[in-house]
Amino acid sequence: MEKNKGVGTNNLTGHFSHSNDWKSLSIRQRCGVIASVAAAIADRATELTALSLSDQRVDRVETITAELLPTCSALRFIGRRGPKILRATFLRAWGRPGWLWGLRSTVHREPRGRVLVLGTWNYPIFLSGVQAAQALAAGNTVLLKPAMGCEKVTACLVQAFYDAGVPESALRLLASDAESAIKAIADGVELVVLTGSSETGRKVLRQAAEKLTPTIMELSGCDAVVVLPGADIQRVADLIVFGLNFNGGATCIGPRRIIAEETEADLVQVALRERLQDAPLLTVHPAARRSAAELLGRAISAGAVDFLNGFQQDRLADSGKMGPVVLDRVQSTDEIAAADLFAPVTSLLRVPSISKAVEIVNHCPYRLAAAIFGPGDHAETMAAQFDVGTVCINDLIVPTADPRLPFGGRGSSGFGVTRGADGLLAMTVPTTISRRHGKFAPHLQSRQPTDAQALLGALQLLHAGTLTKRLRGFWMMVRAAMGKTPDIPNGLTQEQMVPPAEKEGKS
Repeated sequence: MEKNKGVGTNNLTGHFSHSNDWKSLSIRQRCGVIASVAAAIADRATELTALSLSDQRVDRVETITAELLPTCSALRFIGRRGPKILRATFLRAWGRPGWLWGLRSTVHREPRGRVLVLGTWNYPIFLSGVQAAQALAAGNTVLLKPAMGCEKVTACLVQAFYDAGVPESALRLLASDAESAIKAIADGVELVVLTGSSETGRKVLRQAAEKLTPTIMELSGCDAVVVLPGADIQRVADLIVFGLNFNGGATCIGPRRIIAEETEADLVQVALRERLQDAPLLTVHPAARRSAAELLGRAISAGAVDFLNGFQQDRLADSGKMGPVVLDRVQSTDEIAAADLFAPVTSLLRVPSISKAVEIVNHCPYRLAAAIFGPGDHAETMAAQFDVGTVCINDLIVPTADPRLPFGGRGSSGFGVTRGADGLLAMTVPTTISRRHGKFAPHLQSRQPTDAQALLGALQLLHAGTLTKRLRGFWMMVRAAMGKTPDIPNGLTQEQMVPPAEKEGKS
């Protein structure tokens, strides 16, 4: 990463009295400051880890691996790649239409202005931190609203940004209640970035629509695990167990559906039974436990089989405690097969042919991500047919932490992207500046009788589908240059469009 020229992060602190001062820094300077937030987070790692502990997250290792490490990698990515991604693009003459001779254009990436980041409770450091960092690197002012219950860890994260040199005028921490978000949108922002449920997304969209405020929506998922013939069943089972237990099951790209043919389904079932039979209880977040309890109860009543036989609906609804649940004999049309659950639950969908997986995945309203296990070529072919934001082959969840990759969903899983180069550009708007050099300006010339013929000829010469038609266009231009106007004022006869050489050949 290149160092800031003449600007050190230590002496940046306190030098900004207004958010415009942050915007006025060069792109390289801003990206350099954002990259240095990684060191500030490392300094506060113990505190951030302790503040992240909750009934749902009891493992400090998960905070380090799922939040701190990917956040710092994303910050370093911004410092390393951000200046190139955000810099102005000069469009050279090559590729410019000939009739725009003398025109030179530059596309600048301008900050949107005020960006409202609505944080989430399941990953308060990684998701909110990267979104705020990308908005700041682009020159925006950020209003960060933490999720309820995440006030302290978010405040510690924001302080790390301040420690690195981000001015308080550029990054403001809001209260965690819904009213603070409602007021911010009502007061006016230029972009809303939400990570949350599809229900919350609809509420935010309704309010944002009143002011035509653009939004990026990273919403719920109901992700599929597709098991191809020839897949490593033990690896499949290990990763499904990892996904069910990771972050207490509160992961939007957790494995919610397993799609397999009968043979593979039976093998996966046996492997999961071995791994989950005596699994410890997890705590489901209060915001998700009642809906999960009711949904599981309805599914089992409708015929789904809890083959681990450990689900207790009343216990989940009352205390939030449950072990991982795997439901068998679930149909793709069942309610639970297309539900946004934030709990350690997955369903086994048996199909007569694994090719059916494409239809099942693409018809689900939630299309955030999917995972495919099996031989590489077959998996790659199927992955290309999925209408989802991310596909992992022979893995799940972890590959999405790559800071170079964009992340976003389809359908009810939202729209727009965060992270990676695309996420950084999403925090900007393009401004195009075109400059005319020289005096060539055919649009200012007085209209001539042969103009229509010459322009139609040019159109044919440049864009016609066959060589013969292009030659006809060239001949039309020649006739126009010779001052030969068509006999019919408003068009050309077929005879006039045929070059003399073709006429002689026909005769």
